[in-house]
Amino acid sequence: MDSHNVVFFLLCLFFVSPLLLGESVVEGREHEQRHPNSHLYDFKPTKLFVFGDSYADTGNIRKSLSDSWRFPYGITFPGKPAGRFSDGRVSTDFLAKFVGIKSPIPYLWRKYASGKRLRYGMNFAYGGTGVFNTLVPLPNMTTQIDFLQQTIREGVFRRSEFQYSVALVSVAGNDYSAYLARNGSIDGFQTFIKQVVDQTALNLKRIHTLGVRKIVVPALQPLGCLPRTTVASSFQRCNETFNLLVNVHNTMLQQAVAKLNNETKGSTFIVLDLYNAFLTVFKNRGEHPGSTTFENPLKPCCVGVSSG
Repeated sequence: MDSHNVVFFLLCLFFVSPLLLGESVVEGREHEQRHPNSHLYDFKPTKLFVFGDSYADTGNIRKSLSDSWRFPYGITFPGKPAGRFSDGRVSTDFLAKFVGIKSPIPYLWRKYASGKRLRYGMNFAYGGTGVFNTLVPLPNMTTQIDFLQQTIREGVFRRSEFQYSVALVSVAGNDYSAYLARNGSIDGFQTFIKQVVDQTALNLKRIHTLGVRKIVVPALQPLGCLPRTTVASSFQRCNETFNLLVNVHNTMLQQAVAKLNNETKGSTFIVLDLYNAFLTVFKNRGEHPGSTTFENPLKPCCVGVSSG
């Protein structure tokens, strides 16, 4: 649970800012240098469309089916459980705030939303899901994009609105957890990584064909440093084998995004370096040794609470 929230302030501070500057962040390098205030007169999005998993879900899973609606989720934002798999904001909330709009309404609650609330876009992400089907019987990313197309057919959104929109596409590793749970072999892992990245690229391209001008996809965080992995070492060490595989994923993703940008002759697709954002938090443990999370960032803040 803590891994969802602890680094997102870094996302906004260090990695999201190039979004409005029209730049692409890949391996920490910036392209298409522009005037530092170009975001004031270049591209200011009015809608955010979100796809993915628990790193982006703001309440799509029904209350009867998920712990995300129960304490201690949501205790720092919005002050009570609200369907987020975090004690506070998730990436959707931070990105929406950064671009100056409200966090878009979850797809689950669309029928109860007024036109005013729909003006900010929509969140189609479901905690626990992946690019492909995972161990949870919830809509994968292909189906989530189908939902967006359905809203177009129903007249909820017009394609002309998408040119002023941003899409967040969260791929946080649930496909790989499902692969291992289904007894996938380490030998076959790299082949499966390519399948995940190839499908992610197809999803990004599909969203772009709908007219969305900027599409943001995070690099994979260091899965070998998350609590479910570090528990094997009493939360003392990361699993470097997993992190090496994560780096394979991130390298392939960067190459896929570079290819998409070359094809569109712009910086439509943007990679957020979530991997190094996590490592920055791990290396900078704060000034208050009484804080469990920063005293040992590999240990979860709330042991026993299921993640999304």
